[in-house]
Formats: sequence, structure tokens, C-alpha cells
Amino acid sequence: MAISQDKVQELLDLIKKLNEKVEAIKNEKINIELKDDNTPVTKADLLVNDELIKFIKTTQYTKIISEENRQLDFSERTNWEWYWVVDPIDGTKEFIKKGEDYTINIALCHKERPVFSVVSRPSNGDIYYAIKDKGAFKNNKRIYSDGNQKVIKVIASKTHLNSMTENFINNLSKSINFETLNVGSSLKICFISEGLAQIYPRFGTTMEWDTAAADLIIFEAGGEMIGCKSFKALSYNKEDLRNEFFLCYSKSLSKEKKELICQLAKENIV
Repeated sequence: MAISQDKVQELLDLIKKLNEKVEAIKNEKINIELKDDNTPVTKADLLVNDELIKFIKTTQYTKIISEENRQLDFSERTNWEWYWVVDPIDGTKEFIKKGEDYTINIALCHKERPVFSVVSRPSNGDIYYAIKDKGAFKNNKRIYSDGNQKVIKVIASKTHLNSMTENFINNLSKSINFETLNVGSSLKICFISEGLAQIYPRFGTTMEWDTAAADLIIFEAGGEMIGCKSFKALSYNKEDLRNEFFLCYSKSLSKEKKELICQLAKENIV
């Protein structure tokens, strides 16, 4: 394995402590600052970023792509073989509203793909993690994306429901009966990973740090997460850190339903 079991456990223990710390911050008066791109940042974002960087420096891989770090030019990153992708608080706006759907995300990547990752939900203490070829887990129990849901559930973002997504959902409803579930942050991908929903379309801007950790979790749980143009797994440490639009879906869907949602996604971005 690329990282020792001791380091895996050390990170999981750290994440558990950070869950408690950020929840304590959330329950206080939250001071908000604006970054250069006009997005909010809080004490929690910076605390988690600092603590995760400290941990990373104790490992054999010290290259980092983080939402809260200065972004290095691709010429400095292009030859990286091993690196971490970090989103200290995914769903900062949800955190500011004192909501529950925000996460801590960290992934170790080799070349273009994650090989070890953790996503935590501080509001209830849930910790998801995955190791390449070893499976995906929630609170140390193996999870699978198949599930036994009688009704198909489609996940839509709590804060980023745009016209393209609405169009996809409307077209899908002409062929499939389903319920819509509104979820925030990378929990959308994690919910597919544990069989709580079956389809998640993303027709909006996301960055590599938004998806890297949950990407491996859904993959190891048996689900799919593919680009809407390439119909391939997402790549990381690209020159442009923005992801293409993507689809997540459960392995429990029939071949016909998978082909249908891929076709609708393709038509949706023309």
C-alpha cells in the first residue's frame, strides 16, 4: 500500500478530533472573511488546513493541492507522481449557516487518480474512507453502492441547482420514476457510495479538491463517477484544476438506465 496502516489510522484519528473542533467553531459566532475570488473562508477552514498540512509533512509525500493554499503553476506540478488534494471544509456556506451538510476532504493521489482518501461529516461524526483495491468504508464498516432501494433517488445540490441540472432531471423524469434528494457538499457522492441514492448529475463548476476524496470512495464502493464529455474517470493535477461536468451513479442501476442517463447527459451539454 502507498501509505502505511499506521498513517491511515493516524489520519482517521486526526479527522475525528477535527470533526469535534470544527463543530465547536460552528456553534460559536462565525467570523467570515472573503478570499480574492470573493468566496468565504472561516477559522474552521484555516484550522483544518493547517492541521492536515502538519500531518502531510509527517508522511513521505509532501506535495499538496489545497483550496486554502496558493495554487502552484502547472509547470511546478506537472511532474508530480504523488500528492495530496485537500478541501478543509467542503460546503463553507453550509457551515456558515450552521447546517449539517459540510465535509472535510483529503485524498492521496498517484499520478492522475486518488489511491487513499477520507471524507468526514463533522455534524454527526461519520467518517468515510477508501483505499485503492481494498474497498470503501463508513465508520469502519464496508459500504457498497448497490443498496436495496425500491424507489430510485436522484441527488440534487442544496446550493447549486442550475438550469442545466433542472433540464436533465426533467428529461430523466420522462423515462424513469424517481424521488429527488437535496444534499450538500461531497456527501452527495458518499450517499451514492452507500446506496442511499442512485444518480447524481453535476452540471456546474467543481474543483479537484471538491471531488478527489469522494471519487475514490464511490469507485471502491462499486459505483461510477465519470465525466459528461469524456465518459471516463476524472483526472487530477490537471493544468486547469476545474473538473468537467460529471455523473455519479450506483452499480445497482440496470444497463439500460445507465445508458439512458449517459445519453441524457451528453445531450444536456451540447
